[in-house]
Amino acid sequence: MLTFYKWWILDLKFKKNVMIKRKTICALAFMQALLLTTGVNTLHAKVRLPKIFSSNMVLQQGQANPIWGWADKGEKVAISIAGKSIIAKTGKDGKWKVFLPVLDYGGPYTLIVKGDNLIELNNILIGEVWVCSGQSNMGWQLKLCNNGAQEVANANYPRIRLFTVPKKISQFPLDDIEAGEWVECSPESARYFSGVAYFFGRNIHQKLDVPVGLIHSSRGGTVAESWMSTESLQEDPDFKDNVAALKVADFYKIIHERESNVMSKFGGVLPVDSACNTCLSSFSSVDYDDSKWADVLVNKRWEANGYTNIDGVAWYRKVVLLNDQKTRSDLTLRLGRVDESDTVWMNGHFIGSTRNDSGTERVYTVPKETLKTGKNIILVRVEDTRDSGGLLGLAGGQSLETPDGIVDISQEWKIKFTWTKLNPIQINHYEYPTMLYNGMIHPISGFGMKGVIWYQGESNASRASQYQRIFPNLITDWRKHWGQGDFPFLFVSIANYRQPQQVPGESDYAELREAQTMTLSLPNTAMAMAIDIGEAGEGVHPPNKQDVGYRLALNALKIAYNKDVVYAAPLFASMQIFENKADIVFSHVGGGLMVKDRYGYINGFTIAGSDQKFYWAKAELIDDHTVRVYSPHVSNPVAVRYAWADNPGDINLYNKEGLPANPFRTDSWPRNTK
Repeated sequence: MLTFYKWWILDLKFKKNVMIKRKTICALAFMQALLLTTGVNTLHAKVRLPKIFSSNMVLQQGQANPIWGWADKGEKVAISIAGKSIIAKTGKDGKWKVFLPVLDYGGPYTLIVKGDNLIELNNILIGEVWVCSGQSNMGWQLKLCNNGAQEVANANYPRIRLFTVPKKISQFPLDDIEAGEWVECSPESARYFSGVAYFFGRNIHQKLDVPVGLIHSSRGGTVAESWMSTESLQEDPDFKDNVAALKVADFYKIIHERESNVMSKFGGVLPVDSACNTCLSSFSSVDYDDSKWADVLVNKRWEANGYTNIDGVAWYRKVVLLNDQKTRSDLTLRLGRVDESDTVWMNGHFIGSTRNDSGTERVYTVPKETLKTGKNIILVRVEDTRDSGGLLGLAGGQSLETPDGIVDISQEWKIKFTWTKLNPIQINHYEYPTMLYNGMIHPISGFGMKGVIWYQGESNASRASQYQRIFPNLITDWRKHWGQGDFPFLFVSIANYRQPQQVPGESDYAELREAQTMTLSLPNTAMAMAIDIGEAGEGVHPPNKQDVGYRLALNALKIAYNKDVVYAAPLFASMQIFENKADIVFSHVGGGLMVKDRYGYINGFTIAGSDQKFYWAKAELIDDHTVRVYSPHVSNPVAVRYAWADNPGDINLYNKEGLPANPFRTDSWPRNTK
């Protein structure tokens, strides 16, 4: 779900005092001479720049980059860089904009903006600038990636510069972001930066030996339409009414009502003891009195149990009776899914913990040494930092498995919040698109750059059919507002997720990947595969972001820089059926197809006849670009699918350059999604 902050309205009363950095007397003398020779004698504008312009930034090479800002209407502003200067005149709206001279790779340069005050930006490089956006897999921090500690320690690249756009949503388009500055890439700055963006930028930097600027603007759990402008959605049949309603919404009233409701739930005082140093010892005691705790169902989110609009820490407590027989061996505790972090104890003994993963079912082994005959106390500490939270699971999905039977623990539990905060207003994405575009893209749109890398789609999976329309529209929308033509837009086909599918069937994720593949019809687009990097136990955030960044960089080397590289995964091209077999021909095979299996068996293919019932198929490579598919269960095949699942498991069809084949289907039968 999206969030809406109380401070969403842009404060138009910008500070007038700008920090002035003095250079040498020679530099100031040069500026005085410049002003005299250009005939500008009365510059007194109170000039201000957007925060996207700062020291240490990278400007895009080989093009005239726009620079803009604010000053008194009618006043003139002088801008200089690399010995060249431009004069801008401020319009009646208090805004000015000019284009900097075209510069080649290099630096560092100093950019000076002079009005009534002087702004000096230092250590500027000319290189390749990329905007990096999407949802949580784009936001996944470098320190959390595979080999994170070593990757962070090695992140010394002073010619790579990083900029992070603060998370912000807005009812209307903002002219500037709240904070932010460009920094050199170092272990300190890269640690919390996007892993995908970092690995992408590092590859580009190393391959081209040029400065690289990365602008990271992402938000976890978000849908595509929240990243689109009002103009792009005001005629869309699914969103036009909601875009119109957004213009007149009274969010101050919504905020007040929400705060009143939350406070009343906790008797007017929010719990604030986040550490709760005595909680574990107290709550684990068999004699502890939990009669004042609330009763909740553990297959529902906090919101469904009445705890709306809060983040924080809640303790779940369950008393379980075990006979002597059930305490003589280790047990298996199944809690279902948790949003988003949990720590579990049995009778005060630590059992297990999972962090920042709302997609994986929690299964923990309970050692027999922790068990007692009679009353046993299961204690689960759940921490949620955004959106909804709680013990989720499924109805009947919580249990203790013993050698002589299953103990059902899926009924009511006790719950106590020990720390809460009012989370930002929960705004349903069906009703409120455009919010992230307004707050995180519009303020930086127009900044000179080479292209965009994008990792998003998981939150749109249930509406994959709709995504076929809105994702291409998003790309077209950004290109229109950036004003740089059909710049390269490179995106990630979402990773495999959940347990591997055991029976052929429908899949929301597969349909979302299909929608992404269809978007390749737009010019200057490319797609990086992630179908082979997820693991069933890792949830929706596979830590292997190295391969994602590398594959996006291959896309860029070809699409943006016209390098002679194999950049695309094998794509379905055509199908030919003869007798009871189907030959599938692929494009983008590079040096040829290969099977990562010592016996040559190809996994992941299914085949169906006119009854539309799919069976697992045998598949064999018959040449560098063709796979033959067949099954004894289908005598007259009409359709073939490959890797058509949320998680297709151990797929092993690649091109010889190591890029996995793209999932596909040959049929056009009705979809599972809206």
